[in-house]
Amino acid sequence: MVDNALLDIVLLSLQVALLAMIFAVPLAFIVAYILARHHFRGKALLQAFVMLPLVMPPVVTGYLLLSLFGKKGAIGQLLSTVGVELAFQWTGAALAAGVMAFPLLVRPMRLSIEAIDSGMEDAAKTLGANWRTRFRTIILPLSFPGVIAGAVLGFAKALGEFGATITFVSNIPGETQTLSLAIYSFLQSPTGDQAAFILIIISISIAVMSVLFSEYLAMRISSKERDDAHR
Repeated sequence: MVDNALLDIVLLSLQVALLAMIFAVPLAFIVAYILARHHFRGKALLQAFVMLPLVMPPVVTGYLLLSLFGKKGAIGQLLSTVGVELAFQWTGAALAAGVMAFPLLVRPMRLSIEAIDSGMEDAAKTLGANWRTRFRTIILPLSFPGVIAGAVLGFAKALGEFGATITFVSNIPGETQTLSLAIYSFLQSPTGDQAAFILIIISISIAVMSVLFSEYLAMRISSKERDDAHR
C-alpha cells in the first residue's frame, strides 16, 4: 500500500513534469522548426545553447536558474513585482525540469521536421496556402511522431530531474520534493529503504507506461498514414 505522503510525492512529481511539458513543448517545437528550416548566422550558436543543459552539470544549470530567477536575480525581481516567485516553489521545480528536458524535446522534433519534404510546403504555398494552413495541414501532422517522441523523453527526464531541481528549489517536503528528491532523502535515512523502494517501483512503472503510450500513438499515426495513402 502507498500511504498518503508517498502519494502526494507522486502527484507533485506528475504535476511538475506535466507543467514543464505544457510550457516546454511548444517552445521546443518553435526552436526545432527554426533550426530545421532556416539558415542564418549564429545558427550553430543557437544549437549549442539549446544543448547546453544536456552537457553541463545539472548543478550548474540549477545555479544559473537561481541567479536569474531567484529573489535577487534580474528576472526574479521582475517577476516578484507581479507576485510570481519561482525559487523554492514547485513552479520553480517545473521550470528546472523543463530546462533540463529541453534538448531532449528539440532533437527528435527537429529530425522529424527535417524529414518532411520541403517541396510539399512550397507546393501548398504556390496554391495559396498561408503559413497557418501549411502548419496545420502539413508540418504538424507529419512531424507529430517527433513531437510525441520528444514529449515522452522530456516527460521522463522532467520526472526524474534531480541536480538542477535541488539546487534551484531545494528539497522541501510537500512543496518541491519530487520523486527523485524523495528517493534520495529516504535513502539517507536508516529506515527509509522501504519507502524508497516503493517510489522506485512507481517511477519505473510511470516511465514504462509513458513509453508504451508513445508507442501506441506512433502506431496509430502510422496506421492512419497508411490508410490515407491507400485511399
